[in-house]
Amino acid sequence: MCSGSCAKCLGITLIPLAILCLLCNIMLFFPGGYVADNNEHISDEVWYMGGIIGSGALMIFPALVFLGLKNNDCCGCCGNESCGKRFAMFTSIIFAAIGVLGAGYSIVVSCVAINRGPLCQQLDNTWGYPLVGGEYVTNHTSWDLCVAPERVVPWHVTLFCMILVMSLVQVALCAFQAINGLIGTICGDCCGCCGSDDSA
Repeated sequence: MCSGSCAKCLGITLIPLAILCLLCNIMLFFPGGYVADNNEHISDEVWYMGGIIGSGALMIFPALVFLGLKNNDCCGCCGNESCGKRFAMFTSIIFAAIGVLGAGYSIVVSCVAINRGPLCQQLDNTWGYPLVGGEYVTNHTSWDLCVAPERVVPWHVTLFCMILVMSLVQVALCAFQAINGLIGTICGDCCGCCGSDDSA
């Protein structure tokens, strides 16, 4: 497969992942699926917006660049047959690095959020983080320490885990494109569109 075609496939995969991460983060602003009665009752990590900024907005740029690589003019650099394509592939490495940084930020935020647990109303009617440590993920009886909002613990864990998994996939795809871009920079695009144009 040509390096440009491979990049296009990666871009097509990254866009829905970015949208899903963005939606998951937006849903976290509604603890347990309810509208929060006070913004201070929303977990701090939700406000860090890892899914919106990191795996969402910052991932759209690499995805769009990867999508456009297939259609780049491979003869557009000083008359050199593959210079334009090589430069485009080199640029994709930079955007892949941006994607890794964005998804990496989202991974860190998600891990901290899962480890800390959700902000909720505790048994003494105060608001806090009674599930700090991460053991609560498998110990469902500890979920009773959160009185309200209803179902806030599974809501918190599920959405942050989804963001975490999708961000890990994004890192893998961007890392793959960095390697693909390096190969494209060194070897050019195997499709050889310049040669086909000359023969026409």
